[in-house]
Amino acid sequence: MKILAIETSCDDTGVAVIEIKGQKQPYFNILSNVVSSQVEIHKKWGGVFPSLAKREHQKNLAPTLKEALKKAGLLFSSSSILSSDGHRRGGGMGATSPTKLKILNEILAREKNLYDDIIKFLEKYDKPKVDLIAVTVGPGLEPCLWQGVNFAKALSFYWGLPIIPVNHIEAHILANWLCAYQIGTRLAPIRRAHKLFPAVALVVSGGHTQIILMKNFGKYEILGETRDDAAGECFDKTAKILGIGYPGGPAIAEIALQWKSQAPITNNQTNPNFQTLISKFGVKLPRPMLNTKDYDFSFSGLKTAVLCNFKSQPDYVKKDKNYLIEMSREIQQAIIDVLIKKTIKAAKDYNIKTIILGGGVSANEELRKQFLQKIQKENLNHELYATNYPPYQSSPHSSKASLRRKGREGNELNLLAPLKNLCADNGAMIGVAGYFSWLKKKIKPWQKIKADANLRIG
Repeated sequence: MKILAIETSCDDTGVAVIEIKGQKQPYFNILSNVVSSQVEIHKKWGGVFPSLAKREHQKNLAPTLKEALKKAGLLFSSSSILSSDGHRRGGGMGATSPTKLKILNEILAREKNLYDDIIKFLEKYDKPKVDLIAVTVGPGLEPCLWQGVNFAKALSFYWGLPIIPVNHIEAHILANWLCAYQIGTRLAPIRRAHKLFPAVALVVSGGHTQIILMKNFGKYEILGETRDDAAGECFDKTAKILGIGYPGGPAIAEIALQWKSQAPITNNQTNPNFQTLISKFGVKLPRPMLNTKDYDFSFSGLKTAVLCNFKSQPDYVKKDKNYLIEMSREIQQAIIDVLIKKTIKAAKDYNIKTIILGGGVSANEELRKQFLQKIQKENLNHELYATNYPPYQSSPHSSKASLRRKGREGNELNLLAPLKNLCADNGAMIGVAGYFSWLKKKIKPWQKIKADANLRIG
């Protein structure tokens, strides 16, 4: 089975083709996963500008589709592929009926440039050999969502392919079934998925920060979420305050890495053989809602604390490399502390078997490392699952690797995190989510597919 998947929930235009083999224990080949990024365009604002992102999606969708099909080996020119009887193989537009053109025009009535591009594409290329189309319908930025939704509807109508609406948050969780990775293990496939549930998923990105109870595929319950800014948004805004670049998460993480090499060192008073890193500028930021009894987050106060600290400094300190290193390290650590504590609390309270990471912020190396350290410190018996798939190919014969530690309570905790190139928005994760929705027969007529910016999971 092959799925063509389309993602336009924010500022990345993603198109992928994935192949699925096996049903009880499916494994996935990513035949292509093309992402057209708008980072350079939005950099000067320090965040995504929705109307501009919408316009860029209109420009990027057709070229990204073409590249994805080409990489998957599914792009054929309608003029060069002939059947045995000398007729061109179906799929190219040829002499398209006025009725079909009219319907395509109605679907893309608000996207004139996209309409022109898709007509050119359909005139030139045959229908690809895929079984269905999966598309993100929400949550996300509504102007951006509609570009992908209408593009997918047009292809579904013209090619006569079934279409699956996909929840963007669920896709971030299920990206782990494409490829997953964890520090300290060899890479191995996720098999026997029934042993992973119930699970708690931490989905953390520029637009979302949620802790979700996952009872099984398609069975979700939101336990907690941010009450204001998402963690990734906090990274972006604090990085903008410090003037260190966009997107903020990678920029802050890169600078924070210099902490140990740049921080002054002092001898420990109680142990002369142990040296301690000291803070030159005394930066200490709050950990909002760290000790509340719920699973919610709040990061707007952290952003405000960074702004107040920065404004209180003289100009020479604001430009001091060590100040920026110290501040970056503290911002990152404040966010990590809250994310880990809340997630571990949910894992214990619900007696879960697996912690699943997803979303762009889950690519943060320090977050992954400290999650592992926290689990070890809690003395939980844990098994770290991952996959040994290279970026665009998997094998059903991969061997599983595990790391186990005996715990006081005899529990087993699995920790899943996607490969870093699958953490940010991409089409491949939409494809895998589309597959699991297809198993539950969630196919809809293309006429009923709509974008929902506030779509909830569960």
